[in-house]
Amino acid sequence: MWTKAETGIAGENAVVEYLRARGAIIVERNWRSGRYETDIIAKHKGCLCFVEVKTRSITGLMPPEAALTPTKCRSLQRSAAIYMAIHHIDYECRIDLAAVDVWPDGRLDVRYIEDAVESHW
Repeated sequence: MWTKAETGIAGENAVVEYLRARGAIIVERNWRSGRYETDIIAKHKGCLCFVEVKTRSITGLMPPEAALTPTKCRSLQRSAAIYMAIHHIDYECRIDLAAVDVWPDGRLDVRYIEDAVESHW
C-alpha cells in the first residue's frame, strides 16, 4: 500500500506516460508561483495544456473527479493565468483533468478530460 504522497506521484507519472504516448511534450511538472500550483504543463497539438491530476483508490468513496471543487477550479485558473503572463503565452491554452484510479493490485487507469475547467482568457 502506498502513502498519500506516493499515490500522488504514481498518478502524476502515469499521466505523464499517458500524455507522451499521445505525442504531448511535457513542459513543466509541479510548477509553482506563490500558493498556486499546476501538476503538469504540456504542449499537445498546438495547445498548452494545464493538467490537474487527481489520483484516488478505486475502493474509495469518491471518484477522483469529485475532488475538482469550485475553489480548486479558481486556483487552477489563476495558476494558468500567472504562467501565461510570466511566459508571454498568446496561443491556445486549456485546463484539463486527469483522473487516475488506483486498483488494489497497483494498476493505474487514467481518464483524461480536456477543457475540464472553463477558461476565460
